[in-house]
Amino acid sequence: MEPTTETTNDADTLVAGALDQRLDIAVSGRWIELLAPRYLATTTMLCMGVALYAFNGFLVSTVLPTAVGEIGGAELLSWSVTLYLVASIVAGASAALLKQRYGARTILFAAALVFLVGTLAAALASDMNTVLCGRICQGIGEGIIAAICYALIPEMFPPALVPKVFGAEASVWAVAAFGGPVLAGSLTEAFSWRVAFLVNVPLIALFLLLAVVRVPAGAEAGRRLQFPTLRLTLLSAGLVSMLVAGLAGSISVTAAMVAVSLLMVLGAVRLDRRAQDSILPQGAFSTRSPLGLGLWIVLLMPLSQATSSVYLVYSLQYLFGYRPTLAGALGALMAISWSITAIGVANLRTKRSKQVAIWFGPMLLVLGFATLSGAIGTVNFTMLAIAQVIVGSAFGLSWGYLSQMLMDVTPDHERDKTSALLPTLQSAGFALGAAFAGLSANGAGLATAQSIDTMRGVLTFTFAIALVWAVPALLAARRAVRLLA
Repeated sequence: MEPTTETTNDADTLVAGALDQRLDIAVSGRWIELLAPRYLATTTMLCMGVALYAFNGFLVSTVLPTAVGEIGGAELLSWSVTLYLVASIVAGASAALLKQRYGARTILFAAALVFLVGTLAAALASDMNTVLCGRICQGIGEGIIAAICYALIPEMFPPALVPKVFGAEASVWAVAAFGGPVLAGSLTEAFSWRVAFLVNVPLIALFLLLAVVRVPAGAEAGRRLQFPTLRLTLLSAGLVSMLVAGLAGSISVTAAMVAVSLLMVLGAVRLDRRAQDSILPQGAFSTRSPLGLGLWIVLLMPLSQATSSVYLVYSLQYLFGYRPTLAGALGALMAISWSITAIGVANLRTKRSKQVAIWFGPMLLVLGFATLSGAIGTVNFTMLAIAQVIVGSAFGLSWGYLSQMLMDVTPDHERDKTSALLPTLQSAGFALGAAFAGLSANGAGLATAQSIDTMRGVLTFTFAIALVWAVPALLAARRAVRLLA
């Protein structure tokens, strides 16, 4: 396919409209402007794209235990998460190049169809192998959709509204942490686990309609791009090895698998730095630039928080003696704190106040996990609830302005790569964090713990290990802000 240099009249109108939105229309940067007629459809589309990605991650983990009771395949349950995450991360990593080659509208349409095929395959499956195929398709579709939606934010909104859009996207992620399991559980109990999958069908249909109407067509003019097959293969193999390392029979084998997976991921990054058509923006993960440091923060903060995703409910049930309902409420507390904080700080005006928000968020994350580790060690419910609020506030405070900072320091010709990388890195952080949390807990003897006291010690250690990732995130944020000054 040759690069497109001309577009239809309809596409020209859409492109002109997008430029008008960014250049000609004065906005004051208020929340209500996201719902103004000229932005409402675009805001809805972008939030839906991220919501599909965020909600399904939580939705499926709730319904599949019921599904395996009907169709079997309980031994493959963990693979439904592993294959989905790997597919979404790898697909998201390639999204910027696909957008550049084929255009955002075409790629969104194709990704939405792949996601729809995966949804139907999983919902109508008669065995677990078919569900796994459907999950791979869902991961590919959702990974690309989320990445492209992030990449479109600085293109389709004026600078004054960009922090608000990133704040809205952060709220979508937070709400999904609570709404996904609740929605999935309600549909499964009232109807069937298949209905929980099929609820995606009308949502993706609406998303497709909005994408056709709002997203400009046409690829970027230029040379034909080379697809990064070797780099994505290394990345896929590394992630699979990392995510299944916890299933190994011994700690030594698990550690070896983690080491091999890190080598493959680092090899993919090294090859990308030398490639002409790179996946990553220039300077990605460098500790000498705000861009590189900011990407480290995007990876490390979810990596730290993943420990809670894996072991918070477990701790509440086996240490505190609480039922799953209360555990879900505590998960909602973190999500609500994230959303409220993101909305509350989205009106910061000065450059200095935004920079403070960027580093203060990781500092709260360190405080939150120190408090959470103490709460587990002392079995203190009040302290645990406070820790959840602090952790949610950490993300809500910094995530929107961190995203905007990354856009600002990226050259225009590489902004797509940075934008598309944000949800991909966020998912990679959660995935790697879950693997490391399992490695820490199993290595400390959680599976063989014979008493409550032993279990408490292991879980306290596991949550304390989360600080290993939160502290570097804080240091990276402080250095990034200093470099911006």
